[in-house]
Amino acid sequence: MLKIFEPILTDLTAEPISLTPRRFGLVAACDGGLLEVSGLSVPVGAMCRVAHGRGMGLAAEVIGFRNGRTMMMLLGDSVMLRPGARVWPEGRPGLLPVGEPFLGRSVDGEGLPIDGGPPIHPHCEWPSGGIRSSALDRSPVRACFDTGVRSLNALTTFGVGQRIGVMAGSGVGKSVLIDMIARGASADIIVVGLIGERAREVSDFVERHMNAEKREKTIVVAVPADHAPNLRLRGAMLATSMAEHFRSAGKRVLLILDSLTRVAHAAREIGLLLGEPGAARGYPPSALATITKLVERAGNSAASGGSITGLYTVLADGDNQDDPVVDTARSILDGHIVLSRELAQRGQYPAVDIAASLSRVMNDIVSPEHKQLAREFRALSASYEANRDLVLMGAYRAGADPQLDRAIAMHQLLNAFLCQSADETIDLADSAAQLSALLG
Repeated sequence: MLKIFEPILTDLTAEPISLTPRRFGLVAACDGGLLEVSGLSVPVGAMCRVAHGRGMGLAAEVIGFRNGRTMMMLLGDSVMLRPGARVWPEGRPGLLPVGEPFLGRSVDGEGLPIDGGPPIHPHCEWPSGGIRSSALDRSPVRACFDTGVRSLNALTTFGVGQRIGVMAGSGVGKSVLIDMIARGASADIIVVGLIGERAREVSDFVERHMNAEKREKTIVVAVPADHAPNLRLRGAMLATSMAEHFRSAGKRVLLILDSLTRVAHAAREIGLLLGEPGAARGYPPSALATITKLVERAGNSAASGGSITGLYTVLADGDNQDDPVVDTARSILDGHIVLSRELAQRGQYPAVDIAASLSRVMNDIVSPEHKQLAREFRALSASYEANRDLVLMGAYRAGADPQLDRAIAMHQLLNAFLCQSADETIDLADSAAQLSALLG
């Protein structure tokens, strides 16, 4: 019993006693989840509590100011909220809890456990917006990153410290591919941010990955779709801050954020509440800037020697690859994997569209032989897909195009190389060897 209360007593003895008067404000207006509080001057990003007559009170985050009032957004429902309710600040503004106590745990956007385990007592904090560094402090990508997926390892080889996007419409297999990479990737720490997803997917992911051998080096930050937009945005910042903390200690971190589009949706809701114009198909400028700020925090660190390999899923609404979020993500990421609904309907899983997928660092980290074989595979696959209708109708005459003749002869083998079962893991060396055996 004493072991249960020992961390709490240690925190109480380490906490300094503040003798300053406690400041509070009053709720003056409420519009949905947006509050206007008078009489309280706190910085943007500060966390506050709103008294509502029961328990700890409602949590709220400061998002701006207007006409001498502080604007806050609730992290929960506004039920039981009344005018004139007291609001008081808590914690340190702009800082998020991080550290080793979170390893093997599942938490929400506030860093509170959701796995039924004991309370977490972190002793480290990290700025929610990250610590900005010079562009020259980022060391280049020089080592290969093993994803455990054959098609990605062989044809779009990724590097340690690279930022990768998985782009697809709904129901094409993004979550399954993320599961395969999380299971097969080699990293010291794995941080998974499940932002704006279904609660069922969250529980399924935790059940699959938090009971395996990688549990002690995995952190899950989960904020389902029914939570407040600022809590979803805070969850994405918490996951990224966790990864930055371990990178500063020299660790090789894999950061998985599912999904970047839900983060943009949350930033859009907050921006529209603050009166920003919807510039790009309803997205205010701040929503797209939020994506850039999150992605740029990943990468290699020359100072500590650690790295963050970022894997971000991007939902293409209506399978539109020109969506503003997809287009913005593609322009700032170091590579992207495109999943095709047409390939998924044919039964190819993972449904990676090799012709549309790209790794911008592959030419710098693989051997010339590997590079040549990958180009040859892409050429054969693209040649068959471009003439697929002619071949199926029997309109193509054999011998007219030697490359297409070879692509037709090897079509079944090429498809078999791209397919892989969800519970199978193929490392980088085996993937390259199988590609060489196929085309060599």
